[in-house]
Amino acid sequence: MSDNLSDSQKMAKALDESLNVNLGDVVKAEILQVDDNQLVVSILGTGLEGVVPERELSTQKINDINEAFKVGDNLDLVVISKFGSDKENGNLLLSRKRIEARKQWSELEERLKTDDVLMAHVIRAVKGGLLAEVGGVIGFIPSSRIESYFVHNLNQYIGKDLKVKVIEIEPSENRLILSRRDFVQAEKKQKFEDLISRIHEGDRVTGKVTRVTSFGAFVDIEGIDCLIHISELSRKRVSDPNDVLSVGEEVTAKVIKIDSERERISLSLKALEPTAWDDIDQKIKIGDILNGKVKRLTSFGAFVEVLPEIEGLVHISQISHKHIATPNEVLKVGEEVKVKVIDLEKENKRLSLSIKALQENKEKSNNNTNRGSNSSRENNLKYKPTETSGFSIGDIIGSKQGEQLADNNNQ
Repeated sequence: MSDNLSDSQKMAKALDESLNVNLGDVVKAEILQVDDNQLVVSILGTGLEGVVPERELSTQKINDINEAFKVGDNLDLVVISKFGSDKENGNLLLSRKRIEARKQWSELEERLKTDDVLMAHVIRAVKGGLLAEVGGVIGFIPSSRIESYFVHNLNQYIGKDLKVKVIEIEPSENRLILSRRDFVQAEKKQKFEDLISRIHEGDRVTGKVTRVTSFGAFVDIEGIDCLIHISELSRKRVSDPNDVLSVGEEVTAKVIKIDSERERISLSLKALEPTAWDDIDQKIKIGDILNGKVKRLTSFGAFVEVLPEIEGLVHISQISHKHIATPNEVLKVGEEVKVKVIDLEKENKRLSLSIKALQENKEKSNNNTNRGSNSSRENNLKYKPTETSGFSIGDIIGSKQGEQLADNNNQ
């Protein structure tokens, strides 16, 4: 019947059919012409022509439009404008990219349900995070979702492909929120378990410094960030870790603690430095008399430095022959004293000192003087063992006192 229609009737019919092509409609079109920056197409069944600008061709980058598209190819397109700036080449502005994006949104919604891992290409850094492309859809990775720690330098990720997971999606609002941290944490847990199965506290490990903070430095050991606290950087006082280490530097450190529950490994540079205790037995012997300086006072004694980095304890019982309640009664910090070495434990880094051993026991001397003045009276005492009981005087009044009295009697 359509063959009996006049040309004017056919044109009217085509025009009438074209009125049914609305914004958002998906249509099938044939490529009529391939230009350097666009396609000219014919909407099948309408008699209308339209254009697909280069920016709307694909969600993926097209290096050569003439290689990717050929005259006569049929495409599924969506109408995005009926009266665009390109209407000189047709009344319709069409997009192939948005068809692909719709499919991608549907796939992403499925990925959210299955918790799959995706690859995202980071486009740029913005306030609060990163913009990354996943199959033509632009998603946002918040700063808190990039690593397991807070990231200061976002620019380091630009141009990189990152493994991510979809955590929130709303196609109607073009909202796609991604997370790398979830993947990083799962990967880190596995790496941590693998690492601690092969290393132990006391081992030496080698790695590269990844971050330097105010409280220490992090060293990458087989993919795990291990902390060297500022107090473990050196035996010397360190006020700024940047003075000791820099990012990218390779270091060898000692494992001093493995916390499996918190998945943390603590390292030390200080523990590998030679110490004054290494050859202490060559410098100090039991019985040596040394000069020292009081460094600290405690309730149980005083710590005296006798050599650089070598401190020994003068227990409160070794400070004076007199009874004292606290070391503060006779000593003060910074005071120079003379001490005697009474014990040395190199393995435990323990040095026991005595001040009392170098002081005259005046109380004992006075007791000896008083005892001498009474010696004549004591010498006149006669002690004899009791014949009936079988016990000596020493047994009755105490062996030590008995022996002392017996000695006096014999003098």
